[in-house]
Amino acid sequence: MQVTETLNEGLKRGYNIVVTAAELSAKVDEKLTESQPTIEMKGFRKGKVPLALLKKQYGQRMMGEAMQESIDGAMSKHLEDSGERPAMEPAVKMTNEDWKEGDDVNVEMSYEALPTIPELDFKSIKLNKMTVKADKKSVDEALSNLAETAQDFEDRKKGSKAKDGDQITIDFLGKVDGEAFEGGTAEDYPLVLGSNSFIPGFEKQLLDSKVDQEIVVNVKFPNDYGSENLAGKDAVFECKIKAVKSPKAMAISDDLAKKFGAEDLKGLRTQVTERLETEYTGASRAVIKRDLLDSLDKLAKFELPPSLVEAEAGQIAHQLWHDENPEVEGHDHPDINPTEEHNNLAVRRVRLGLLLAEVGQKAEIQITDSEMTQAIMNQARQYPGKEREFFEFVQQNQQMQQQMRAPLFEDKVVDYILELAVVTEKPTSKQDLEKSVEALDEEVVQLPKSKSKAKPKPKTKPKAKS
Repeated sequence: MQVTETLNEGLKRGYNIVVTAAELSAKVDEKLTESQPTIEMKGFRKGKVPLALLKKQYGQRMMGEAMQESIDGAMSKHLEDSGERPAMEPAVKMTNEDWKEGDDVNVEMSYEALPTIPELDFKSIKLNKMTVKADKKSVDEALSNLAETAQDFEDRKKGSKAKDGDQITIDFLGKVDGEAFEGGTAEDYPLVLGSNSFIPGFEKQLLDSKVDQEIVVNVKFPNDYGSENLAGKDAVFECKIKAVKSPKAMAISDDLAKKFGAEDLKGLRTQVTERLETEYTGASRAVIKRDLLDSLDKLAKFELPPSLVEAEAGQIAHQLWHDENPEVEGHDHPDINPTEEHNNLAVRRVRLGLLLAEVGQKAEIQITDSEMTQAIMNQARQYPGKEREFFEFVQQNQQMQQQMRAPLFEDKVVDYILELAVVTEKPTSKQDLEKSVEALDEEVVQLPKSKSKAKPKPKTKPKAKS
C-alpha cells in the first residue's frame, strides 16, 4: 500500500492511495479463511468447503469488503502517523473507475486539517466582574410583582359589565348537533376572560356580560382538536353568568408569603433577596463570559479551515432566516446566502470553538454523568407531565445528548480559564448590570439557539377548553 502526498497548501491536504492487487487478493483470502469454519455448502461438511470454491462463490463480495477495509485502514494509518485531524469528513474518490479484478486500486483523498492551536497565557487576561447586591427597592419591586401574580378577585359593583382580565363564574352546557357531549358541562366554573383557556371565540362572546345574564355562545372546534368526535364541529354553549369579579393584587403580608411557601413575610423577603442576587450573579457571569470570549478572540490568531467557516456561516444564515420567518417550519424555501456579517460571526465562532475545545482537551475537562443527568432533568421540567418521556427521548438520541453536552463543556472550559485570568470584582448598580445584559442581547453574537423539532408533544387539553 502506498500513500503519496499530492497537496499541502495551508490546511488543505491531498493524497493518492494505491492498494495493490496482491494486497487485495491476500485480504480476500484472509477473510475467506476466517469465515471458512462457519460456512455450510451442499456436498461438504460445515467448515470443510475448499477455499477455492469459497473464493468462486463469495470472492466478489469479499473483494468489495476488502477494498473498503483497505482504504479505510490506509486513511486511519495515515492520520495516526501524521497526527493530523480532518476538520470535516475526508473526500474519498476512486480514480480508476474502470477497475477490474487483478488491477490495483487508486484512490484520491482530500481534506482540510484542523490547525495547530497556539498556547495562550490566560494570566495576561484582565477582566472586571460586576457585582450587585439586592437593595430594599429591588426587593420591594419583586414583592409587588409577586402580589400582582398572586392576584385575588373581588366582586364588581352590581350591574357591572365583565372586562378583559375579569374573572366570571359561569354554568355552561355545551351541545354539538343538539346533543350534550362529554366534558362540555360545568357549574360554578371560574373563567378569567382573556386567559384563552377555552376554544377560540368562546371568551370574547362573554365580554360585557352581567350577573344573572344568560348567553348563548356559538363556536367551532379547531380542525386539529384533540378529540376526533369534536374536531371541526360547530358547538353551542348555553351559559349563565353567576359572578363578575375584578382582579386585585394580594396584600404584601404573611398570607402572600405562605402562598409562595414561606413561613412569613420576613422569610419571603429573604427568599426574594437570595433569588435576586442569584439572578444578578447569572447576569454578571454572562457579561464576563462575553468579555472573556472577546479577549480570547483578539489573542488567538491561527488559520481556520474554510469548510468549517463556510458551514457555520450557512447555519447562522439559515437559523436567522427561520427566526425571522417562524411560520415556515420545514426547509421548502429559497436558497439562503450568508452575508458578510454572517461570515464574520462564523469566523469568530469557529475560532473560539476550536480554541475552547483544545483547552478543554488539554485540561482533561469532562462532563460527568451526574451533570448530564441534572441538565436533562432541568430541561425536562419544561414539559410538565412529560418529564419521563423527554428523559427517555434524550437517552435514546445521541445528537440531542451532544447538543446538551456542548454548552456544559463550554461553560466548564470558560470557568477554567476565568480561574487563571486576573478577575477584579467591581461593585455596580442594578441599572448598569441591566444595560450590560441588554448590550449582550443586541449583539449579533447573541443568536437564538436552534429550535429542536423533536420534542415531546403537549398533553391534549380538556374537551371544552382550548
